[in-house]
Amino acid sequence: MKKIIIFYAKYGGGHLSAARSIKEVLETNYTDIDVELIDFMEYASKVFNKISTTAYSEMAKKAPHTWGRLYWNSQKGPLAQISTASNKILSIKLKRLLIEKEPDLIISTHPFASQMCGYLKKHKKIDIKVATILTDFASHEQWLVFNKYIDYFFVAHEGMRKELNQNGIPNDKIFVTGIPISSRFLKNYDRIAILNKFGLSSDKKTILFFGGGEFGLGKTQTLNIFKAFLYSKYPIQIVAISGKNLRMEEAFKNLVEDTHKQDCVKIIEYTNQVPELMSITDLVVTKPGGLTISESLASYLPIIIINPIPGQEEENATYLTENKAAIWIKKDDNVEQILDNLFSSPDKLNDMKEHAKLISKRNSTFDICKILLGDSSKENS
Repeated sequence: MKKIIIFYAKYGGGHLSAARSIKEVLETNYTDIDVELIDFMEYASKVFNKISTTAYSEMAKKAPHTWGRLYWNSQKGPLAQISTASNKILSIKLKRLLIEKEPDLIISTHPFASQMCGYLKKHKKIDIKVATILTDFASHEQWLVFNKYIDYFFVAHEGMRKELNQNGIPNDKIFVTGIPISSRFLKNYDRIAILNKFGLSSDKKTILFFGGGEFGLGKTQTLNIFKAFLYSKYPIQIVAISGKNLRMEEAFKNLVEDTHKQDCVKIIEYTNQVPELMSITDLVVTKPGGLTISESLASYLPIIIINPIPGQEEENATYLTENKAAIWIKKDDNVEQILDNLFSSPDKLNDMKEHAKLISKRNSTFDICKILLGDSSKENS
């Protein structure tokens, strides 16, 4: 029996979602394994975890540019040193867990867990294979602390391999697999059945509009973009997902009522059917979190980027626009003109769709598991 621990943390939802996707594929396709998900920050220090995750959430919502400065400053200098020092201290408790659990493999979807494990390996406190999965489209030096003691680095695209090479990490440790996504995005769905389920038309283009979820950044900008879609002269319908943001949900509803567009807009507070919705979607509007972007690309969808958190999400946005899979709507842009240019020519959406397909990594989770566990899956046994 091979024991596998997957470490994640609740700084945003992407780290946990990536961890869950890996666990799902491992347990579905491999035998003689025991997989356990562990919030390493919660285990190492409940107090520190609560303070740090709350600080991240509040800063991302209320002071995103301050968060951006912290993000960039944490690459080097005093902040980087403080982060690494605190992780060394917290790793002491993590060591107890690893000695108790005796895993054969550690998979980390957060840089701090990788740092802690790398520190423990450096000082010969543990002797366990460690795999780090970077969950954005650009590297950050916090992912690479103690990289000499990490056995695998999984990255989103080939450019990140070069970034890691420049930090002294050899090619034989780097695997360009993409960010882990649920296997549900690989399924074939009945388009008509899903359209009918959500009360949507087969004669209109479907826009999947993510309103910002729990962070709800740039509410005014989000609503202006939403309004521009409502007033569009082109035959479109919108599925708007407000997530945990009740104020955004109310604002969406008010705009729909004011514009009398109830027949072509569906507002959803929460759904676990994003794979199904993406299968009927022609365009995604979203902030560029690593997970949502990976899911959209795996569904071969053009993307409109709104309200990226300064730091990692702006890097994600830059990667997507440079690869012509997305349009990034910024503060002073003419939204109506952008949408008119997009919808007036069918070639524009099709071109973005083809570019999304070129950079997608649909089999990311399966590829990661195959690299880590070889050919011991049920399919090959």
